[in-house]
Amino acid sequence: MQAIAQEMNFSETTFVLPAERADTDVRMRIFTPGNELPMAGHPTIGSTFALARAGVIAEGRDRFVFGLNVGPVPVALTWCGPDLSFAWMTQPIPTFADPVDDRGAVAAALSLPPTALAATLPAQVVSAGVPFLFVALATRADVDAAVAVPGLLTPLLKATGSGAHGVFLFSAEPAPADESPRPTVYSRMFAPELGVIEDPATGIASGPLGCYLIRHKIVAPDAAGAMLSLQGVKMGRPSHVHISIGVEHGRISSVRVGGESVLAGEGLLYI
Repeated sequence: MQAIAQEMNFSETTFVLPAERADTDVRMRIFTPGNELPMAGHPTIGSTFALARAGVIAEGRDRFVFGLNVGPVPVALTWCGPDLSFAWMTQPIPTFADPVDDRGAVAAALSLPPTALAATLPAQVVSAGVPFLFVALATRADVDAAVAVPGLLTPLLKATGSGAHGVFLFSAEPAPADESPRPTVYSRMFAPELGVIEDPATGIASGPLGCYLIRHKIVAPDAAGAMLSLQGVKMGRPSHVHISIGVEHGRISSVRVGGESVLAGEGLLYI
């Protein structure tokens, strides 16, 4: 499976196997070109649409459960006639590490001046199963200007002691008035150590992103259920990742990430 994922060279490749537990519908393993992941968001949503298209998920089902390396992961389904139209993946409540003190090192690892980092927001590792270093930038232009420097980024991530292999950068600069749909944040993700130079959509980072936005008061709790991350624009592969965070009595109670997927190609692999 690792050899196939390396040959395909997508950000992630999924392999769907018979269920191993009674509380799941299928077993699924997820690989980047360099490593196996315990879970991931974008390939889970994409695989849901692929399985619906193939008839593995019967038309009209409202729930499907993947057995991932972290255990059962449920996906809620919405249909438009015979076609799956939207899927929501439930994610664990994220954990937050201490902020990274050396903001100059963070900026240097992204080829940016320290002034590009949002002044009042921490660079911080957050994880819902796969840890990422989240870096808030001042403007969309700063996000577009970022370039990962592996020789600086890898030791920076290692120094956090979190097991993070990727950095997720974003800006909450307001979108132009004529942009539709209007995103909450404009974002990018780099994980060169995993063989992912840049990812056009990172669902497993998007749940923690939403929690970061709530925790640091970038988004008010009454808007927590309808956030949108616009990712992949710089790559020419724009993706809209929907984020819904439940907040009860001032605390995060649920995390969901969702979206739509379209067929880009299909074929047969002979081994």
